[in-house]
Amino acid sequence: MKVAVVGATGLVGTVMLKVLAERNFPVTELIPVASAKSKGKEIDFKGKKYKVVTVEEAIAMRPDVALFSAGGSTSTEQAPKFAEVGTTVIDNSSAWRMDPTKKLVVPEVNADVLTAEDKIIANPNCSTVQMVVALKPLHEAYKIKRVVVSTYQSVTGTGVKAVEQLMNERKGITDGPMAYAYPIDLNVIPQIDVFQDNGYTKEEMKMILETKKIMGDDSIAVTATTVRIPVMGGHSEALNIEFEKDFDLAKVRELLEATKGVIVVDDPTNAQYPMPKDAHEKDEVFVGRIRRDESQANTLNMWCVADNLRKGAATNAVQIAEYLLDKNLIG
Repeated sequence: MKVAVVGATGLVGTVMLKVLAERNFPVTELIPVASAKSKGKEIDFKGKKYKVVTVEEAIAMRPDVALFSAGGSTSTEQAPKFAEVGTTVIDNSSAWRMDPTKKLVVPEVNADVLTAEDKIIANPNCSTVQMVVALKPLHEAYKIKRVVVSTYQSVTGTGVKAVEQLMNERKGITDGPMAYAYPIDLNVIPQIDVFQDNGYTKEEMKMILETKKIMGDDSIAVTATTVRIPVMGGHSEALNIEFEKDFDLAKVRELLEATKGVIVVDDPTNAQYPMPKDAHEKDEVFVGRIRRDESQANTLNMWCVADNLRKGAATNAVQIAEYLLDKNLIG
């Protein structure tokens, strides 16, 4: 497999390379792609050195798969050019997610929608990915009516500049780069992305709209509040889920424990529950604090944590490529 990673020098691109190596994806030729200023820079992959090339050079090399993590404008402009030469693009930006002609995929949830004709496939927003993995088995069993989600999102979701801001603030450095309009250390910022006309942020609307598309059910009502917090390692979410049918808590745990890609950590007696530091560099979605909402019928509370750079981005993209390869849809 000839594999291009577009945005190979960025935070998610670096993790994509790591995940490809860890999961032994059958890369016969790696094509690391970045902006013209990074051309010629060397990338190490499984003990070999590869030189970074430009997008134009990569398209001419006709890769089988291109994993994109280079921002929405790059994806909008360049993904169709790769598709035109027969490359299957798996895009991590928001550019194609809500395009009705493109599939939005989390393999554990809806990989079966993919066909060989899908040349541009959208990777969902990181906070949506982990949520729908946990919601899928519960929706199948009890039919979800409504989800109320509040997120606690890592600075790594913003990028290298945000990590640098947090670390600088912890060292007392005040003249470093600022990814946020406010300090992030010893603070929380209840805004991720720009505000929309309805008072929600773009991140919140992504979670609302993407969930319906991935789950294939527009009847699911979703409302979200997304918050940036001064942690690294992963995103956390408090989920309040109302079902059409009543449920048994033991059965809920059983369903989640049997779900591929989910690890249940739920032992309140011994203070065992998922935390970002435990999810860091892991590919699974961790759930805990599973309990009935005693204020409302047929409603469950749950806590959900995952590494946003891995399952929320890089790993999910590689898993899509693995599915396509396994089903002979590429190559």
